[in-house]
Amino acid sequence: MPPQNDNHRTVTQRAETSARLVASGILLNLVLGAAKLAGGIWGHSYALVADAAESLLDTLSSLLVWAGFRVAAKPPDADHPYGHGKASALAGLFVAGVVFLAALGIGWESVLEIITPHRGPHWLTLPLLAVVVAVKELFARRVQRLDAQYGATALKAEAWHHRSDALTSAAAFIGISIGVIGGQGYEAADDWAALLACAFIAYNGVGIARSALGEIMDTVVPVETEAEIRRLAGTVPGVRYVEKCRVLRSGLSLLVDIHVHVDGSLSVREGHAIAHAVKDTLGAAPLAISDVAVHIEPART
Repeated sequence: MPPQNDNHRTVTQRAETSARLVASGILLNLVLGAAKLAGGIWGHSYALVADAAESLLDTLSSLLVWAGFRVAAKPPDADHPYGHGKASALAGLFVAGVVFLAALGIGWESVLEIITPHRGPHWLTLPLLAVVVAVKELFARRVQRLDAQYGATALKAEAWHHRSDALTSAAAFIGISIGVIGGQGYEAADDWAALLACAFIAYNGVGIARSALGEIMDTVVPVETEAEIRRLAGTVPGVRYVEKCRVLRSGLSLLVDIHVHVDGSLSVREGHAIAHAVKDTLGAAPLAISDVAVHIEPART
């Protein structure tokens, strides 16, 4: 088994931090889901019941995200020499599927509620929804801040998952408000609101899926990241210029394959030392680079 160097320890730390945050989200979903289910049944609001169902479903998908980060935290081994980072991308892809299916299911039930006569929602469901929207949005932003640091597809998916819940609750709040104010004839207002929210949630589910598939299929990283890696490699003494630079994201870390040109008259030992200096420089950068392959090329005269 390859030794766990400082770069892999950084990836492990990131994965464990992400897993703890996801676990907090699981507990939050359970508490809010139970509160919304009770409020929806008591307050005669299908939109709130649907919202509760989504929260409880979120718990299952978040468990998989949590498991994905636990797997991603494992160091490289004989079967996975580049680590287990792709596990988080696979978890993100699953979350996208759950978000999309939940949108379809809630949308279908909303249509059935619209065409079926029923009692209007109670106004006391509104304070509950206001609290849910605020708590969920704050938690989504907390996950987004961590994603901005780590750039993990699973964190992006998890943030949107919580935001989708907040949007569904906000739509229910608007619909119930219309139903309460409008009175008779507006009983289905919250169902229409839930239906409209589903369209936005499904749209974001597709976006999350594209991001996760891009990582699994080794889509290139942003040009700014590649430019920074090229710049850092170019600062190493002995490097004339950087020719090729391929960077792939693997969960919470980056894999770099770089070609640098050096003086063609240098000895093999001297070229090897420059290659190690390039690898050490990139590994020390705050980019969570877990592995670097450096190819030495003779500079053109």
